Amino acid sequence: MKIAILGGDGFVGWPTALHLSDAGHDIHILDNLSRRWIDTELGVQSLTPMDSIQERTRIWHAETGRRIHFNLIDLARDYDLLKNWLADHRPDAIVHFAEQRAAPYSMKSDRHKNYTVNNNVNATHNLLNALVELELDAHLVHLGTMGVYGYSTVGAAIPEGYLPVGIETMAGQTVSQEILYPSNPGSIYHMTKCLDQLLFQFYAKNDGLRITDLHQGIVWGTHTEQTRRHAQLINRFDYDGDYGTVLNRFLIQAAIGYPLTVHGTGGQTRAFIHIQDSVRCIELALTNAPARGSRVEIFNQMTETHRVRDLAEMIAAVSGSQIAWLPNPRKEAAENDLVVHNEKFLALGLNPTRLRDGLLSEIVDVAKKFAYRVDRARVPAVSAWTRDIAARLDRDPEGKRLKSVS
Repeated sequence: MKIAILGGDGFVGWPTALHLSDAGHDIHILDNLSRRWIDTELGVQSLTPMDSIQERTRIWHAETGRRIHFNLIDLARDYDLLKNWLADHRPDAIVHFAEQRAAPYSMKSDRHKNYTVNNNVNATHNLLNALVELELDAHLVHLGTMGVYGYSTVGAAIPEGYLPVGIETMAGQTVSQEILYPSNPGSIYHMTKCLDQLLFQFYAKNDGLRITDLHQGIVWGTHTEQTRRHAQLINRFDYDGDYGTVLNRFLIQAAIGYPLTVHGTGGQTRAFIHIQDSVRCIELALTNAPARGSRVEIFNQMTETHRVRDLAEMIAAVSGSQIAWLPNPRKEAAENDLVVHNEKFLALGLNPTRLRDGLLSEIVDVAKKFAYRVDRARVPAVSAWTRDIAARLDRDPEGKRLKSVS
């Protein structure tokens, strides 16, 4: 297939582009490289050294003989450029990663909230609008988040997208209906993914677009089969308080002798998936497209769930690290359960990579190799959900800040 990968320079986008190119597909990356500019804004860099997208694709071609094409397009602002590219290339499928992906970044300030909404929602709607106007029957696969469901405890397993409900009619009868599982976003970022859901439902119903929405858990890991082939193909790896995901952050903290930062009680239960499984799930979704006129296909893209404190205690036990129990910058329940259905991908042949499979040591090895690139001042999570919470945060978990003499 000819596949457009929107946001293909990112944390999941880049290994997906390599994986699908390796499988023989014709890959075209569309990206505005905003994630690299955000690094500059935040004053932090990927733990792993990243070359330019042009150099990355050159190395891939040198190693494999296969080309990955790059197009500099801002999907949220350059509608005509996007539309013209789609008209010229008419891809068979589109994988949509082109959204600001960090909940803490989306809550930093009013400017960051506005940017996240404008970028994420406009990018999605511009894409859907262009597909309709061009009468382009491309299968759209979107990377969403488990966070659209929220993390409250309801005592029932979360289904894959749709919830069967009974509605009482005026005649007193009960009729059955399937609805989208009620959204409960925990941040501006998660809210934009909820808005994506509604846009997808409308365009699938109104215009017959073929759409698959992947509600993904937290991604952990560094390498995929393809990124291991050359040092310059390595994936980005974030450790900072805004973009670093919890498990990767714990492992880096362990590798550099930094306290494992657990916020609140650590009773937050989260869903996880390894980066290799993430790219494999996207491939499975692409090869199992819904029929035109079908409702949006929804998969829960995760393989296991864990409480944050359990992860910290597991890593502390094997690394000898200390745990720092810190105030929570997020406005969320102190404890939650999370039981999730994920049978669809398992039925399609996914063989999940689990935490127990020994890949944690691989991340620690990568962290130790590039530890010289870590700015310890960027490790704490200090983007607060409200002003009241901001006043209570601990910005110095190591206790190294100079104190005045009195």
